[in-house]
Amino acid sequence: MIDILHEIEAAVPALRRYARALTRDLDRADDLVQDCLERAIARRSLFRPKGPVRAWLFTILVNLHRNNLRGARRRGDVVDIESIPEPSVPPQQPGHLALAELDRAIGTLPLEQKEALLLVTLEGLPYAEAATILDIPLGTLMSRLGRARAALRTLTGIPSEPHLRTVK
Repeated sequence: MIDILHEIEAAVPALRRYARALTRDLDRADDLVQDCLERAIARRSLFRPKGPVRAWLFTILVNLHRNNLRGARRRGDVVDIESIPEPSVPPQQPGHLALAELDRAIGTLPLEQKEALLLVTLEGLPYAEAATILDIPLGTLMSRLGRARAALRTLTGIPSEPHLRTVK
């Protein structure tokens, strides 16, 4: 039992990073991770090692996030006054603008594509582990990743890889 608590503790930074990327809100992300950890610790006796504890934790986090989104749809949207930009904000640096544009583009992706993309790119999880966490076949994960990457290229104006472009 002690080992599982150490593994849970070691996964906290990755859970926080993923939750922040999913929610795009520090407070909601911290609440999501806390709920995830609370549930995992309370139910650690139910954990049956079919894979790493980290994958189990990510599965809990993804399911909690989906449940929160369903509940939010019933309650309606909350607008954070602080997120509304001031009309006279000085221009930002080009690199910052590109990151902000990419962040906004990721935020517009369908949830299924966003979850898959963030697990693989942000967390660096192997495809098989990400598919297990999301409870989907590997081919479905690959398809979602492909659609997410294509959508990001379109939304950000980044061209496809040179070897994929057609030559006229």
